[in-house]
Amino acid sequence: MSDRTVTRRPSVPPMIGVVGAVVGVLALAGVIAWGVTHLGFLRSGHRAPFVAWTLIAWSVFTVAVVALRFVPRRLAGWFVVVGAVVVGIAALSGPPNTSTDSARYAWDGIVQHAGISPYAHTPQSEALSALRPDWLFPDKVDGTCKPIEPRFRGLGDGADGHCVAINRPDVVTIYPPMAQLWFALVRSVVPVTAQYMPFQVAGLLVSLAVTIALVVVLRRLDRPVWWAALWGWSPLVASEAVTNSHVDVLGAALATAGVVLVAFGRPVWGGIALGAATATKLIPALVYPPLLGRWKHWWAIPVGIAVFALLYVPYVISTGWKVLGYLPGYLSEEGYEDGSRFALVSLVFPGDAATVVVGLLVLLAAFVAWRLSDPTRPWSGEVLLIGVTFLAVSPRYPWYALLLIPFVVLSGRWEWLSIGLAIALRGVWPSTPAYRWWLAAALLVVVVGTLVRASRSDWARWRDRLLFRDLRGGGGGRGGPAAGSSASRTRAVPSGAGARDDVR
Repeated sequence: MSDRTVTRRPSVPPMIGVVGAVVGVLALAGVIAWGVTHLGFLRSGHRAPFVAWTLIAWSVFTVAVVALRFVPRRLAGWFVVVGAVVVGIAALSGPPNTSTDSARYAWDGIVQHAGISPYAHTPQSEALSALRPDWLFPDKVDGTCKPIEPRFRGLGDGADGHCVAINRPDVVTIYPPMAQLWFALVRSVVPVTAQYMPFQVAGLLVSLAVTIALVVVLRRLDRPVWWAALWGWSPLVASEAVTNSHVDVLGAALATAGVVLVAFGRPVWGGIALGAATATKLIPALVYPPLLGRWKHWWAIPVGIAVFALLYVPYVISTGWKVLGYLPGYLSEEGYEDGSRFALVSLVFPGDAATVVVGLLVLLAAFVAWRLSDPTRPWSGEVLLIGVTFLAVSPRYPWYALLLIPFVVLSGRWEWLSIGLAIALRGVWPSTPAYRWWLAAALLVVVVGTLVRASRSDWARWRDRLLFRDLRGGGGGRGGPAAGSSASRTRAVPSGAGARDDVR
């Protein structure tokens, strides 16, 4: 695995790049806005238009980013940020269209502002009936919720006179404490009648903050800043962070901040961010192993654990062990316990064996990422571990891929974005056979990209690192590149000339 990126560009007049990027980002914004305002809510029998919309948006996105590469470097950062604003505003043009998760976010925030733990009662509990706003719990239409399905469903056993926008209204919340603090914060500045827009705007602000931060970090790494458009202009970010406003964008932002802080020599601050990220959604815990090649970086682990635990304390005091919420039931419902969830692995290893194999694959990826990552530039190690985990676990929901994209940006390993596209397609077309083909295609793209990128010396170096041969010659540091060795030296890359930045 190498971070050698091909950067030789054909001679193209800068104006062509400027015009192409402007037209591309406006076209992308138009495609996104049209889909949000015209396709309605994703439902059975109405999935093909969403598949077409997804493919068109990703195609336009690709063309726009390619054009951006030819924009003069002094302008590229502004183009990335302004383009992200334009795309984000387009994503605000309608309510959530593929998920109702933000309805649960709003409800949890409303409940907390009433002084009640979100883990104490289910949304359909009569104990909370006085808190129900009409937009989350509308009246039935002629005695039924069918005219407003699938955005709404019947409340309770159907005898209640209300419908509900919250999915799984018969179970308590699943979201960890940092997510709950986020829900309470966003809802604290709006009236109870405010609907989906507050979380959409909050998602846009967080995604823009990530875009700006990526531009800053890329400049510090002397990398072309146009790479940040892979996040800022991404249709997946527009859909999942803004339109459908998933809290995963906060987890991805905190995880990215934590990794950057640790890599730049701030393990305590990085650990705080990583602990908060893991307390937003548990999956950001994946980012730890590639950071641990230096003893100093290990401080991020106890700090992160402490922050994670401290965030739980207020909710444990008020609710006890109910803070686990619906997580155990969710894991069983999603097929993680019996192995039925794993699209690729279950082809070869059915049932419980698939769960064991997936666990071993993730552990192997963590070991490889730990051994091969330069802890001062761990971006490709993060991409490897997160990407392999997604290929093995095969998540159903595209918002999980938000965690992958920032590290694709920082590493320059664009081929791993194909996994994000595969998961995005699964989100709108829930066919296991089709998902297997999409994941297999993504895996092929990743393998081919790695083979093209890596040299013979790269493979030899990785072999030595995995077999710990780099430590036998003396001077090796624990887990990381040997101090002063060729494996630990980073090479300055001329502006626009590509990068070899972490895994060597």
